[in-house]
Amino acid sequence: MSVSPFDALVTALSPRYGSGEARSMARIIFEDAFTTRQYHTRVLNAEELAQLAEIRTRLMDGEPLQYVLGMADFFGLKLLVSPAVLIPRQETEELVAWVLEWLKEVDCAAPDVLDIGTGSGCIALALARKLPMARVSALDVSKEALELAAANAQRLNLALHLQEADILEQSAWPRGDFDIIVSNPPYIPPSEREHMPAHVLNHEPGLALFTREEHPLEFYQAIAAFAAKCLRKQGAVFVEINEFRADETIHVFQQAGFLRTTLRRDLSNAPRMIAAFRD
Repeated sequence: MSVSPFDALVTALSPRYGSGEARSMARIIFEDAFTTRQYHTRVLNAEELAQLAEIRTRLMDGEPLQYVLGMADFFGLKLLVSPAVLIPRQETEELVAWVLEWLKEVDCAAPDVLDIGTGSGCIALALARKLPMARVSALDVSKEALELAAANAQRLNLALHLQEADILEQSAWPRGDFDIIVSNPPYIPPSEREHMPAHVLNHEPGLALFTREEHPLEFYQAIAAFAAKCLRKQGAVFVEINEFRADETIHVFQQAGFLRTTLRRDLSNAPRMIAAFRD
């Protein structure tokens, strides 16, 4: 009896990824690339077999699955991704969940939201989907990232107000006031590269990962200064952080005048998120 393409793929990927991860990846490939859950019985034509062979080769070279397929799952959304943007992560889903949790506790049915460093648009679009009355804006310094975020917004039929801007440049700060500011900014100094997986270093954009060694908190300083100016009363800032610099990052927001801050750990129990509140 011949081996199905699905089982052959699992066998090929298992030495590199382990059998469990290989099977999970194969399922995603068949669902996203070939739009089927008939993993063992789906017959692939010659073109699809060639496509599968290319996918297998790229995965065996260590390229992340999301870039190979050009798609990533985030908070129930299917998003286009490319090496111009970070692959959305579970920790960032937890940040979005925290924003939504906080909104249930306050009286703000139609918030003005700003996502700083939007990348694929994952945070902004997840909030736009869950908050249909919100006005959601997003900025990024990367033109390629903004084009991808715009494409995702169009595919999902969600309104997203995009701006090309560098939050480190005060002259480029967006105008207006906001109820929520949210960001997953670059926060890794180059000295921490040795602790990072090879597939991240080799494929994900350094622009979205790394900050300057001599100023590892510069993005938080800029976000805190911007929020001190543009966050409305009773508003909040939510940021993902470097787990090794949690206390320092809290201090940045306190220095900017945010005396009420909260640190939250992720599902791995690492200090991963900070919220700062304007009373």
